[in-house]
Amino acid sequence: MINRRLLGTFMAGLLPLLGLAQNEEPKGLDQRINETVQPITEMVEKIVFYPINFGETDATALPIVVIVLLLGATFFTLYFGFVQFRNFKLAIDTVRGKYSDPNESGEVSHFQALTAALSGTVGLGNIAGVAVAISLGGPGATFWMVTAGLLGMASKFTECTLGVKYRDIGPDGTVYGGPMYYLSRGLAGKGYAGLGRILAVLFAIMCIGGSFGGGNMFQANQAAQQFIDMFNIQGGSSGLIFGLILAVMVALVIIGGIKRIGLVTERVVPFMCGVYVLAALVIIFANLGQVPDAFGKIFNGAFTGQGIAGGIVGVLVKGFRRAALSHEAGL
Repeated sequence: MINRRLLGTFMAGLLPLLGLAQNEEPKGLDQRINETVQPITEMVEKIVFYPINFGETDATALPIVVIVLLLGATFFTLYFGFVQFRNFKLAIDTVRGKYSDPNESGEVSHFQALTAALSGTVGLGNIAGVAVAISLGGPGATFWMVTAGLLGMASKFTECTLGVKYRDIGPDGTVYGGPMYYLSRGLAGKGYAGLGRILAVLFAIMCIGGSFGGGNMFQANQAAQQFIDMFNIQGGSSGLIFGLILAVMVALVIIGGIKRIGLVTERVVPFMCGVYVLAALVIIFANLGQVPDAFGKIFNGAFTGQGIAGGIVGVLVKGFRRAALSHEAGL
């Protein structure tokens, strides 16, 4: 009798929980993956994006990594005498192949190298990044994004020059290079061989993490989200399926090495950039009457920014943060 009463009491208490379990939607595979990865990404974010506050609110906090990028870009700009402006014509002529030698070493042409670099920067950072910066920092953030981009051109010049200077070329013509090479060799030439090796290994390790998080995961996630929202796709594993399809398509390109990447990007990127520029022009001409007012808001917001993301410092911070993602100079 007592056992029946205890069983009845237990079942009475269990029924509401069973009802909740039936009403609760099961977690999809996408959500479970996100919950697994999130603690790791948050830990890395706290280290790499450790914020330094320039004001009284979180809106004026600038991650230390962005400060390093901006200081480096400013230093290179001054040290090389504004090389990004002085040698702009030289850069265009180089990409056009004016100085190309059919007998020179290399696996890709100058134009292919440019398109390969642009393929990872034109898109999410320039479209979604600008929208986020303006929504958080106001129109004035646009000015600081442009400023950071112009300074970043000097960082790009430095990176590319060092990459060519300290690269290795194998007997079969395969080129080996990158920051891990010029960090170790360049610093060894300055008498800091040990430091160079440590930094080279550290970069290689961080590059792997960056390619997963800042590159593949971010871009694939944003593309999947847009695709799912556009076609109203339901299902807890839709993001994973989209990612797998995308991974296969990308693998068909990158497994062929830099030569195949160059061949694909020289065809895809010009079309992509053309669509990007055309879309921007359509929007501008469709709102031509508001362009002067937009420029006015950009310049006024850049140097006042009162009440927007903590004033001028907040606007500057938002612009610089999004610019670092957009052009990847100094990465």
